[in-house]
Amino acid sequence: MKKDMEHNISINQVSQSRVNELDFDNIPLGRTFTDHMFICDYENGEWQNPRIQPLELIPTHPAAMALHYGQAIFEGMKASIDEDRTPMLFRPEKNAARLNVSARRMGMPDFPEELFVEGLKQLVAMEQNWIPPQEGSALYLRPFMYADEPFIGMRAATSYKFIIICSPAGPFFTKRIRLYAETKYIRAAEGGTGEAKAAGNYAAAIRPTEIAKSKGYDQVLWLDAHEFNYIQEVGTMNIFFKIDGAFFTPSLDGAILDGITRKSVIEILEYEGYNVTQRPITIEEIIEAEKSGTLEEAFGTGTAVGIAMIQEIGYKDSTIHVSDESPVGQMIFDTINGIRSGKLEDRFNWMIKVESELV
Repeated sequence: MKKDMEHNISINQVSQSRVNELDFDNIPLGRTFTDHMFICDYENGEWQNPRIQPLELIPTHPAAMALHYGQAIFEGMKASIDEDRTPMLFRPEKNAARLNVSARRMGMPDFPEELFVEGLKQLVAMEQNWIPPQEGSALYLRPFMYADEPFIGMRAATSYKFIIICSPAGPFFTKRIRLYAETKYIRAAEGGTGEAKAAGNYAAAIRPTEIAKSKGYDQVLWLDAHEFNYIQEVGTMNIFFKIDGAFFTPSLDGAILDGITRKSVIEILEYEGYNVTQRPITIEEIIEAEKSGTLEEAFGTGTAVGIAMIQEIGYKDSTIHVSDESPVGQMIFDTINGIRSGKLEDRFNWMIKVESELV
């Protein structure tokens, strides 16, 4: 048993890692997990007992409030390695801050942001051998918080768990994708929980996504809840359009997730001299841009997918052909991956190196 004295993190390592059982060239998506997890308890009004321990099942009371009232939020992140095999984290402080935005919306306590980052660093340091070396692969990190108080009643819980687990992952999309613009179901409405990374948002998206996939599409393109006209985001991504040389992305209105990759893409585009406008975008506007020949590119952005080039969008009984090539999207993809791997200069100061030895 070791202890990080500065942050009081107890560390209990497994005697034998399972990493040698993993085929890094054939990683099953979301099904393989590393040896350890970070866990912290919220009780009596404070976070306590932060620890890294072997990954194991967590005893849960049948009346745990998250199961009944949905107080559950999460983040998605990736750890990569540079050419010296030093583990790297991509803008973890932004995820720490966003987790607390979600927590406040869902009536949950803030988690200390410094402890969030330090817990990640300590955990990744222990699990660095699980980080795939292949280009486009990474160690996916899933911080999450849920209400574990056993109580049947409609109020905020008084006890919670914050946990981080890790899963090695290969590239998410390896081809251009097709989106289906949903005109019956909604993801979020203004005043709802769309800007929170809440578990329930994704539960509500499962059936529409399955319907889209049954039609041959990869993801849902969500439209607004009132007119089914204004574009919000894609199932697991924010979205960008290049129209007549300029870039457009839906503005944050409380119904759209404030994506870390979205934020980074805007910074890259502006650095490269492109004009980026954040504003409401209608599906009709995209149709007209296709007809006039000014719709030049579109791509989705997110932690899991990175940059996903969009081929076409199905809307009602028609198909909007976007493009067969995405030169700017590819530039952004290469830039983010290059910064993550250390092959390109980190001119934005996004990356945090993880010490290979535990303190």
